[in-house]
Amino acid sequence: MNLRLFTRTRGVTHVLRLALFALFLCTARYAVEATRDATLSVRILDAATNRGTPVRVHLADASGVTPKVTGALPVSESAIGIPKAAIPAMYGRSDHAAGYLLQPDGSFYVDGSFEATLPPGEYTLTLSKGPEYVSQTLTLHLAAGQQVKRSYRLERWINMPARGWYSADDHIHLRRSPADNANILRWLAAEDIHVGNLLQMGDFWQTYFSQYGFGKQGRYQEQDYVLSPGQEDPRTPEIGHTISLGADAFARLASDYYSFDRLFDLVHQLRGITGFAHQGVTFHAYRGMTLNVLRGKVDFLEVMQFCVQQGPLVVDHYYHFLDMGYKLTALAGSDFPWCGLGPLWGRPQEIPQIGNARFYTYAGKPFSFESWREAVKAGHTFTTTGPMLELAVNNQLPGDTVNVASGARIHISAKAYGHSSQVSLRELEIVVHGEVVKKVTAGEAGQSSAALALALDLPVEHGIWVAARAKAADTQLAHTTPVYVTVNGGSFENPKTVNGYLDRSREYLVEVEQELQHPGTSLDSQASRHQKNLERQIAETREALKTLESRLKRN
Repeated sequence: MNLRLFTRTRGVTHVLRLALFALFLCTARYAVEATRDATLSVRILDAATNRGTPVRVHLADASGVTPKVTGALPVSESAIGIPKAAIPAMYGRSDHAAGYLLQPDGSFYVDGSFEATLPPGEYTLTLSKGPEYVSQTLTLHLAAGQQVKRSYRLERWINMPARGWYSADDHIHLRRSPADNANILRWLAAEDIHVGNLLQMGDFWQTYFSQYGFGKQGRYQEQDYVLSPGQEDPRTPEIGHTISLGADAFARLASDYYSFDRLFDLVHQLRGITGFAHQGVTFHAYRGMTLNVLRGKVDFLEVMQFCVQQGPLVVDHYYHFLDMGYKLTALAGSDFPWCGLGPLWGRPQEIPQIGNARFYTYAGKPFSFESWREAVKAGHTFTTTGPMLELAVNNQLPGDTVNVASGARIHISAKAYGHSSQVSLRELEIVVHGEVVKKVTAGEAGQSSAALALALDLPVEHGIWVAARAKAADTQLAHTTPVYVTVNGGSFENPKTVNGYLDRSREYLVEVEQELQHPGTSLDSQASRHQKNLERQIAETREALKTLESRLKRN
């Protein structure tokens, strides 16, 4: 072989090798660059104060999946990649550890800012802070290795505290110690819940979601946000689940568990308020309501919640007792971590969320827990899953009593507030004794999807109760506690329905007696052990029904 040609060939081969090696290095470098994570830094401000504010954050990739790096569920999974700013608190059903940093839908809470490391790609970022703020959904494109900084301002479409109304959730289950208070309070602030009632839950056998203290000792407050201990106990499958709020101590009559009346009396002595959960629907609570409302032991009913299939607003049992002339304040709560919309834990319509059903109380200004508790006792409330609602009868608030002479005219006014895209109003109704007496819709002149208003003057011949209802989307509803109108100091039962409800109440008492004759087989079905005290309550309730029937005949 020609030596010159041989040398040239070897030189070319060497050059090619060097070129291929250089190309490999460039390709490898490009591949590394292409797979480098991006860094997203986000700051969220309250538009009114220009300060960082607690918010709920949901971050999903282009396919709608929450990235693994944004959190971990359950708690046992690795926490690597979770934003350090994500606010932790343990939660789960019946004290089981099901979640810690992430909410059931993959959201997490932050106190004004967070930083997340994410693979390159397209993401959807949603920021929310309860129904009074306009939520924001944004699309972000993150390139490999990119550092992205964003700042967002959340604006209110309505400011209810400025009007003296404060939101509350009457039904939250979170076990806590004093060290958990600050974090849990920020969860509530991120949902704009001013009073979070953390319920120690019980059954015949034991209690769950322990609260370290009750009354003042167990409350925790920062500015006008409060954690308040309460109880969902007693809870039975035969006569319902009860709720007690604001008491100075935990009340439990373990040896007399089915005597709800005695438990309610004790709670009232402890300055608390008493009621029934789950709209009176599940666990046969309408039976327990019959036993206790008719004897004047009950302050409220939880009328709004996503637990029952026909929810969130179910008023059948509410109107039953109102029409019989008994005052009942309307409350609402989430029953976190049980109830909500969307698939979770094998139940097709549930993704729990704190505050997804809530109630507002007119407590005036300045805010204090004591003024709030007294306002709830007075019935100055409305419940909502979106719309804001006002009702006045002769300038009196929900829960108030207006006494007039026979034939007098009362002035009723109601207003509903919404947001054109977030809470788009459809209708506003005035309800008297369960029937709609006037209605307006968003399409009428002078009305809109952001504001509805109506007024009427109504002649009164006998006592009535008057409430307002509003509707936006199918699951966005609101309902007030009634204003009670009496004539010459009388009562306000519904003469058209009260006799039917008397009969229905007697039927419910028979149902309790049948439970005693044919006890249930579940471990929680313990009514037969308390037969004597249940029979006492049934007898007393029958006497109350006789007294009511006699008064109705005299009138």
